[in-house]
Amino acid sequence: MAKLTKKQKAQADAVNREKLYGVDEALGIVKANATSKFDETVEVAINLTVDPRHADQMVRGVVTLPKGTGKTVRVGVFARGPKADEAREAGADVVGAEDLLEIVQGGTIDFDRCIATPDMMGLVGRLGKVLGPKGLMPNPKLGTVTMNVGEAVKAAKGGQVEFRVEKAGIIHSGIGKVSFPAEDLKANFDAFLDAIVKARPSGAKGKYVEKIALSSTMGPGVKIDTAAAQGQPA
Repeated sequence: MAKLTKKQKAQADAVNREKLYGVDEALGIVKANATSKFDETVEVAINLTVDPRHADQMVRGVVTLPKGTGKTVRVGVFARGPKADEAREAGADVVGAEDLLEIVQGGTIDFDRCIATPDMMGLVGRLGKVLGPKGLMPNPKLGTVTMNVGEAVKAAKGGQVEFRVEKAGIIHSGIGKVSFPAEDLKANFDAFLDAIVKARPSGAKGKYVEKIALSSTMGPGVKIDTAAAQGQPA
């Protein structure tokens, strides 16, 4: 096992691994321990008691973080004619049809979110093996297959994040930057957790949110009191 640096040891010592913290206190610790030269992302990891291999236990959706993500999101749109113009006017970074298909097939994916009009899905479907593994495949349930491309582009750039439970039952997401005021991070955390709770699948029995931890990109994880975070009595 690699030896901890002085900085890493100091960070680890700042966190009681056995304690479950309140969200406000945890965010304070995360911010205090983010000492990198870049603006670290504040990340949340939520362990759920679901097995996503079963269709009725899949947790997936989108949520708009009220204070934004602090990230510049590049948006790609598959559209033609007036809808392509609408996407560009809304701030889409890459817009196209067959030409964009060829670019992506050639190995260049110059966007973080992908939106398509419904009539383009026959074309986009050919990119399933490329976009699917990267979580970029447009999906009507997530609002990324839509005729309202302008609204979808603005939402993607304005703090909307997608979430999807991983094989081990964990959901990861960034909820802002360390430079954000603590109250903005708390507002984003609350919105994200609320969306996860509302996305509870029919197959989830008993306790649903098992564990929550907050960290910064390079900092230690801080365990959260899940009941208190959801406004429940301890």
